[in-house]
Order: sequence, then structure tokens, then C-alpha cells
Amino acid sequence: MSVNGERARPEQSFRGPVMRRDRQAEGSTTDQRLLDSRGPSDWVHTDPWRVMRIQAEFVEGFGMLAELPRAVTVFGSARTPVDSPEYAMGVELGAALAESGFAAITGGGPGTMEAVNKGCSEAGGLSVGLGIELPFEQGLNDWVDLGINFRYFFARKTMFVKYSQAFVCLPGGFGTLDELFEALCLVQTKKVTKFPVVLLGSKYWQGLYDWIAGPVLETGKVGQKDLELLHVTDDVDDAVKVVHEAYRAWEEAH
Repeated sequence: MSVNGERARPEQSFRGPVMRRDRQAEGSTTDQRLLDSRGPSDWVHTDPWRVMRIQAEFVEGFGMLAELPRAVTVFGSARTPVDSPEYAMGVELGAALAESGFAAITGGGPGTMEAVNKGCSEAGGLSVGLGIELPFEQGLNDWVDLGINFRYFFARKTMFVKYSQAFVCLPGGFGTLDELFEALCLVQTKKVTKFPVVLLGSKYWQGLYDWIAGPVLETGKVGQKDLELLHVTDDVDDAVKVVHEAYRAWEEAH
């Protein structure tokens, strides 16, 4: 719903660290606040208690996403300007995924992530955001319908891979590159199977692809089959087609 051209703040509810908006919002909350007993708090920072906190993040993530429909994770820069072609492509991709029956999962932040969530949400799809505590980014964007903020990158990364049928990478920086190569490594080592990785935006990605296809391949650091894990395109429809083909292959195998 919009007011004077601006999107009204959506209805939202919280269950622990899980945030639900619009159609995902719940009418009641299960939050119970414990009384704060003032005193030493060093115990909450020791390694054994960190393990409990890490476990809680996995439990919350698995619980929230267990019934997620088929989905695609999209990565891209948090610094993408709203008026840029990359932002417009993100909106187009989010809408195309929704119209094809896929939920769109992003890191939940601004820039390209916001664009994909916006496109998906406006097209009636399930827009998911998996955020991370960072000193220079502010929470989940307003287009996330179902979201959770993580403290630990490795817990968040597990959710990206476990609940996605594909990765699509728009132009991005270190965070995007980190997720890209982690996905490629998992597929290469068969930790995940038939997991396509699409690089959307050939002008941005071609140099990286050429480097892998050149010295990396030529010196035997990767094989030809590894190179085939990547699909470079400028066309949103082509990216969604790759996702569909991989999903059909996965269904046939299962």
C-alpha cells in the first residue's frame, strides 16, 4: 500500500529475532521478557555461551525457513544507487522470480538487495531477507516480508544455501564475491548438487570469468566442468530460464 507515492510502513510482528511483515505478520506475539537482574554479565561473552547463541541462530533460521517454497538467493551490492540500471535490473529480476513461482532471498539490506525484494514483493511473491549485524548497514529493508537478522556469517550462509535452488549474482563487492565463491566451492566439492550460479551483468562479470577461464583453468587450478558451473548473461529471462532448468533437473532426480 502506498501513500502519496511512498510505500506505507507495513504491518509487522516479531517472534524473537524473526521479523514478519504484511502477509507474514502474526496477530499475536510469543515474546516474554525476563526481568533484568543487575549484576556481572561476563558469562554471556564466554565461548560456551557463544555456542548456545550460535545454536539458537540455527534453530531460528531453520524454524523460519523450513516451509519456504522453492526459492532463489540473489546477491548484489548494498551500495547500488536507487536510480541506477543495476537497481532496475534487481527489481525486474525479483518480479520475474515471483512470477515464476520462486521466493526471492536476499541479504535484506539496501541497494541491489532492496531492489530484488521490492520487485518480488510488488509482484506478489514471497520476499525474504537474511540480514547480518554490521556497523555500517541499517537493518532489513522495507520490502522484506519475512526476515531475520543474524549475528554470525556462517549461520546466515547456511540458510542461503540450504533453502535456495540457485544463486544469482548482480554486480557487488567483497560480500557478493565471498558468497559467489563459497557457492562454487560447495558445488565443485558436491556438498550441494545441481546448484546453478548465474552472473547477471556481463560488463561487470566478464573480466572475472575470463580470468577463471584463462590462467586459473590453464594452470589446472580448476577443470573445464568447474567453469561450466558459471553462467554469464545480461538477460533476466535467461537467468530465470537457467534456474527453471536446474530445478526441473533436481525434481527429476528426486
